[in-house]
Amino acid sequence: MRYRRYKSELEYSYALGMAPVMELIDRRPKSVLVVCVHPDYRADSGVNIFDICRTRGLRCETDVKPFNIAADKANIFVIAVFDKWNTPLSPLLPHAVFVNPADAGNLGSNLRTCLGFGFRDVAIIKPGADVYSPKAVRASMGAIFQINTVGFSSYDMYAASFPGHMKYCFMLDGKTSLNDVAPPGDGRFSLVFGNEAAGLPEEYHKYGQSVRIPHSGAIDSLNLSVAAGIAMYTFATSISCDNRS
Repeated sequence: MRYRRYKSELEYSYALGMAPVMELIDRRPKSVLVVCVHPDYRADSGVNIFDICRTRGLRCETDVKPFNIAADKANIFVIAVFDKWNTPLSPLLPHAVFVNPADAGNLGSNLRTCLGFGFRDVAIIKPGADVYSPKAVRASMGAIFQINTVGFSSYDMYAASFPGHMKYCFMLDGKTSLNDVAPPGDGRFSLVFGNEAAGLPEEYHKYGQSVRIPHSGAIDSLNLSVAAGIAMYTFATSISCDNRS
């Protein structure tokens, strides 16, 4: 195939490095177009990518070209090219909603946190970072391959698509402390987070129950990834979705 530098309009993307590639092969083998191996690759710890691809019936080839195009680090020796997928979010499961995420690496890390706490349905409110960018895929350590992500052009469009979900908007001046929130037991709720720099605008007070995470006055705010992790852990344990597989 012809390899091109990644752009969001492409129908495919790249998984960079052995760990994300193995997650892709294990979780979404039908999305794999080709596994590319650098000429300097050497099998390590008994894991041989050629044997794995042969066993799974996946196309595998040695070619330096995709590494020159897609890899941004010199220590990457395996790349997988994969088709993007479009799986709708479930109306019955909890959602994590990221409004205008600015950085693909942070978004990928947040996806890994989502998976860790059982949130497999994620909405991205645009404009924002591309969840399929190689940077996001690698930062997720392959967690993206177990998550359904859907982009929405506005928060209103997302909210209208899931009217049965209770919306919890995490804000610095949220009206309710996280300690006092009682999440619905049926799992039909959405945790809504703003971007790394500005958080959620004032108008989000009217979009659902605004929630604040208590912390000391020694800091102005929590890092988005930390806040999202605290929120997801709190809600996940309340409905046992931390063990969802």
